[in-house]
Parts: sequence; C-alpha cells; structure tokens
Amino acid sequence: MSFLSFLFKNKYSEQIKIVGPDDFKILMKRSKAQLIDVRTPNEFRSNKIKGAKNINYHSRDFMKEINTLDKNKPVLVYCKSGFRSRRSAKKLAKLGYTEIYDLKGGIMNWY
Repeated sequence: MSFLSFLFKNKYSEQIKIVGPDDFKILMKRSKAQLIDVRTPNEFRSNKIKGAKNINYHSRDFMKEINTLDKNKPVLVYCKSGFRSRRSAKKLAKLGYTEIYDLKGGIMNWY
C-alpha cells in the first residue's frame, strides 16, 4: 500500500466505504440513497446504472453540483474504473457528507 493510499484510508475511512458490486446493489435498494455517476456525459449516455444522476467530475460546476446533494442521505458514487469516484468521494467527505459508498472497480466491475 502506498503512503497516499494509507492516508486516504485513514483520514476518510469513517465516511467512505469502498464496496463491491453485490454490496453496492444492496445499498442501491435503500430508498433514500443518492446514486451518482461522475463520468463524462458521453460515457454516461453509453451505459449507466439505472437511476443514476450524472455529475461530471471534470465539469467546472462539479463542486457546486455535488454540494446540492442531501448530506443526510447516503451517497453511492461510481465512475469507469474507480479513480474519479475515489477522488469524488474524498471531495464529498471534505464537504461534510458522512455516508459515502464508492463502487470498487467502477462500472467496469458492474457487468
């Protein structure tokens, strides 16, 4: 494990949980969960998890858009492979979101 991975895991481990597809599907069934796809709009159009809201990680408005989510509800986040969702989860934690789930391996691990 790299030093940066170690810091990430320890600093945000209370708020961020990295989960596999089976657990992610169970969490999606929670009526109050917010499902967020942080890929580009083109990626989102090509394939997505049903019910997901697209908030492009590379958009200028990314921070503004994620800050409109309900901080009292769980946030489920994914991207293509897990890199952008991991970074997004960290930003959500910094904004005060307390229950964040990141899909391990992204949508590539979904199907």
